[in-house]
Amino acid sequence: MSIQKILIKGGRIVDPANGMDAVGDLLLTGGHVTRVGGEITDYDAQTINAAGCIVSPGLIDIHVHFREPGEENAETIASGSEAAVVGGFSSVACMPNTRPALDDEAAIEFVHRQAARANLCNVYPIGAITKGRAGEELAEIGQMVRAGAVAFSDDGSGVAKTGGMYRALQYVLMFDRPIMQHCEDPDLARGGVMNGGATATRLGLPGISSIAEELMLQRDLTLVRETGARYHMCHVSTRRSVELIRQAKAAGLRVTAEVCPHHLLLTEDACATYDTNFKMNPPLRTRDDVKACLQGVVDGTIDCLVTDHAPHGIQQKELEFLDAPFGIIGLETALPLYIKALIQPGLLDWPGLIERLTVRPARVLSLSKGTLSVGADADVTIIDPKAEWTIDAAAFRSKSRNCPFHGWQVVGRAAVTIVGGQVKHECRATAGVA
Repeated sequence: MSIQKILIKGGRIVDPANGMDAVGDLLLTGGHVTRVGGEITDYDAQTINAAGCIVSPGLIDIHVHFREPGEENAETIASGSEAAVVGGFSSVACMPNTRPALDDEAAIEFVHRQAARANLCNVYPIGAITKGRAGEELAEIGQMVRAGAVAFSDDGSGVAKTGGMYRALQYVLMFDRPIMQHCEDPDLARGGVMNGGATATRLGLPGISSIAEELMLQRDLTLVRETGARYHMCHVSTRRSVELIRQAKAAGLRVTAEVCPHHLLLTEDACATYDTNFKMNPPLRTRDDVKACLQGVVDGTIDCLVTDHAPHGIQQKELEFLDAPFGIIGLETALPLYIKALIQPGLLDWPGLIERLTVRPARVLSLSKGTLSVGADADVTIIDPKAEWTIDAAAFRSKSRNCPFHGWQVVGRAAVTIVGGQVKHECRATAGVA
């Protein structure tokens, strides 16, 4: 049986892990990268013409919600994986707020089995910090590490009890896994549905103050200083949070952070229409917060770009603003939205953007991904940076449609997504790839 080969010709190869940014060819053989750069000839290989396109390591999203088990009507591991490869993501890490929660060895193994059955992208499970994500008793962290959990989080809820968080940080230190914290003090945030402030008051909606995020983060950083554990802040949304992370890094703490497209492109003013697609947690903040998050990405304070892909059924999102669930989907729109927020204004160049979507998230979760080095896994995303298209939620591969960017005119999309040396997605409508 012949070994499968793919030869990608004439693309701009951008591999920040190796400081590479040059036009050339890339050869993938048997699921691995075998040659990079220059002109390559191999008549036995399937050839992809990538002229005019960017050839990148497979994009990585370390914060998604696939809802399986328990809410398969909104998303499954298979449908979420399909949305991922359409968006250019070869690897994702799924959060544990399923029903039941991913809080034991069997649950982590279930995710691996379902991902293998889907056979689309790499899916890395994140285990719960506490049993049932109830914030009380620590989950079986050691057993979940053995089953393949790459990190631990109670995302959707922050671990409110200081003693519990302290013990969790001490425990994960033994396995060198990060805690990924949803920073939100429940006493300050309870009942809120949008950013607290004058806009919420004018709209007659209860608010979530920015200090709910910042107080929990500040507490956690004190615990990180004491324990030396690895700590990752999920979905940064406020100016003060960016400042606290910047200070923690300057002090040498093992702290990383992420941000979502909606916190770089939208503000609390979008809630004025009472459209529940703008209801998310953390909520859309002020223009000042958006500017701070953008600056945090540019100067490296914020390490990773993620989606926080959070599917919900149409019936749920059609409830009143007060009652509808938080969250939006994002895997199929993230790349052009990050181009809009960061490339088009000149805040980042392509190597800078791709670094935050590949090698940096791989480092956060200690994944052997995010590079096109010879011998690396053949996970590749070919990006057409000039493709113009209209976001159409009705055409998504995700089971859900809760997208605030429906109808937006955007530029740039994944033309081809290759995972393990196999083409998992090809956008026939994209120019420049044949």
